[in-house]
Order: sequence, then structure tokens, then C-alpha cells
Amino acid sequence: MKKFCIFGNPVAHSKSPQMQNAGFKYLNFDAFYEKFHLENGNNIKEEFIKNSFCGANITVPHKEIAFKQADIVRGIAQKIEAVNTYIMEDEKVVAYNTDAPGFLKAIESFGNIKKVLVLGAGGTSKAISLVLQEKNIDVVVLNRSKDKLEFFKNNGIKAFSFEDFDFKNEKFDLIVNSTSAGLKDDLLPTPKELLENILSKSSFAFDCIYGKITPFLALAKSFNNEIKDGEDMLLFQGVLAFELFTKSKANSMVIEAMRQGLKE
Repeated sequence: MKKFCIFGNPVAHSKSPQMQNAGFKYLNFDAFYEKFHLENGNNIKEEFIKNSFCGANITVPHKEIAFKQADIVRGIAQKIEAVNTYIMEDEKVVAYNTDAPGFLKAIESFGNIKKVLVLGAGGTSKAISLVLQEKNIDVVVLNRSKDKLEFFKNNGIKAFSFEDFDFKNEKFDLIVNSTSAGLKDDLLPTPKELLENILSKSSFAFDCIYGKITPFLALAKSFNNEIKDGEDMLLFQGVLAFELFTKSKANSMVIEAMRQGLKE
């Protein structure tokens, strides 16, 4: 039996195992996928190899260190400098980022989006902002501090700290929360006044956190934004990882099995 996992801290909330295992079961693929609570991201490659995993997903806060430790990085992940999928291939740890295409698929229901504000500057924010840029969508990144903004500026993406952002004169179609605010608490990703001003002028709000209406989404809804949590992003990035794990194309029946697994 092949072994797969998701590395994260925290990881107890993850629904990736039930989604991936549902896909394996539908395909009769002899594999099992589990949670792996990893406190020290510096050990991620070592643990991946030591436990004989054939593949893994990586969630916060280890996506950037996982990128640095991989033997080979493929696709848009090279530019993002953050990965969420490991594959063991010819005794090499090969890394991918399926967050980026998964996010694009998840926001298709919003229609024609022209300008996006991404809250946060971690690995997920990098994936989202770069894939939006590739689609010629105007994207701005907003983070609490300045110390993580250099990556975005080096890639031609406008990026601001809270104190430098002129929120009263900016208008966006879509606001995306890529931070962990609201995952295990009732916090907002930015100061409330700033967020209220932005959401009062936007049409759509997306939170990468899934399975709950976060304070961010609740506030967005109060300003009549169409809201969406991260379930579809999780599903579609998971489907892309599943295809890498199984070396097969996921048809609509497999995708539906994985979606039902998420809802269990």
C-alpha cells in the first residue's frame, strides 16, 4: 500500500485525508492518506523520506521551507517559491504548487474579475497573486508588516503594509483572505475600519479557510458581497495533487467522489 500525507501545523482540522482517500477508494487505488502534524518545517524533507511517503500535501506554515528543501521544483511553483505538493520520483523529492490553478478554478463562479486585493503575504498569497498576474488581472497585496513584501515587488506586484495603504481611494472587485485569521479564532485579517471601507466598495469576497463562515466572510456578507469559502480551492488543488499521486487524470466521477469525501 502506498502512503501519502498532509504536513501542517495545525493539521487536525484538515479535510484532505477524507477527500484523497475517497478518490483512492473510487479508483481502487491501493493507498492511504493521513495527517502529519509537523512542528518544525526544517524537518519536512527528512520526515517525508523517513516515513516512505510516495507523496504529500503541505499546508501552513511549511510551504516556503518545503520549496527550499525540494530536489526538483516544477511549474509555477518555481516562481511562487512555495509548494504544496511533494512527489517521490526516482529517489528525488519533486515539488509542485497546485494552489494557484486550484484558486483560479474556485473563483470562476464570480465571473469577470478585473481587480483583486489579496490579504496576507505567505505562500498562499504568493500563489494567488502570481497566478492572477499571469491572467492579466490587476492584483494588490496587503500585509500587516513590510518585511514580507519584497517578493511581490520584485515580481511587479503592488504590495503595501497596513500603514502605507490608501484604502479610502482604492476599489476592488474581489477581496481574498489568504491569512489564518478566523481559522481558530474570531480575528479579522486587517483592522476593522480598513476592511469595512474596502468591503463597502467590493462585490466578491473569498476566504482560503474552508468549512466555516469566518469573521471576514461574515463582515463581507454584511456589505452585500457574494462570499465563498475555500472548499472549492481545496477540492481543485486536491484534484490536481491526486492526479500527481496516482499518475492518472481525474474524471468528473472521481472529482465528485472527492467532493463528497470533503463533505463527510
